[in-house]
Amino acid sequence: MEDINKVKSISLWVFIVPFLAVNTCLILITQFHSLFPNHEDVIGFTIPYIDGGASISRTARVFPTYWVFKPAMFLTSFLLIKYWLWNKNIINHFESDAPHLNKILFFGLGSAILLTVHSIFLGIKFDYDIYKLFRRVVMLLFIIFEIVAQAYLVFTLYKIKDKIHNHINFKFLLAKRILVTLLIVVAIISIPIISLEGNKSFKHALEWDYFLGVIFFYFLTFFMWKRQN
Repeated sequence: MEDINKVKSISLWVFIVPFLAVNTCLILITQFHSLFPNHEDVIGFTIPYIDGGASISRTARVFPTYWVFKPAMFLTSFLLIKYWLWNKNIINHFESDAPHLNKILFFGLGSAILLTVHSIFLGIKFDYDIYKLFRRVVMLLFIIFEIVAQAYLVFTLYKIKDKIHNHINFKFLLAKRILVTLLIVVAIISIPIISLEGNKSFKHALEWDYFLGVIFFYFLTFFMWKRQN
């Protein structure tokens, strides 16, 4: 199936584009201070995956890093839309009445739209509590929609595993199952901690690591599907 090759190829870009974007923003804002007209925007050396020295939005919402982050997120949103539509075609090919197909599409496409909305408003400052709440809700919904879409997709692929066994590497499907389970468990455990005041470093480190986990799902997709001749 041509759609399998398409998903295999695009999944790698869904991982590469946001990974390069956020880490480019991090390197620029911590190492190239002369690029930032407002010196208050710069950050000292940090490895936020470990020490939680800054949030992702803190590195990406100022000039000039938002010129890297925003276009990359818009591109990622477009790639996500393609990814979920092509997955729908693959599942339809092997199981036309798959029970969770509409849910996969709803949450998958929804996550892409929410990422676009988040990127549009990132860096736009309004001193209103309702606006700040709106941005937080959009980001939270993006994460929820992503994880739910990923979980339904993995569940559905397991349901049709006998029909796709010639097209898939099951070691990587198992890896995706473990990853999604881990992301869900971490999210549930972290809710009480995130809701409390303080713990900024922990929250920032969790954000970076969780982001990496979410996009690593797509990296595994590249190795999961076998290339079709």
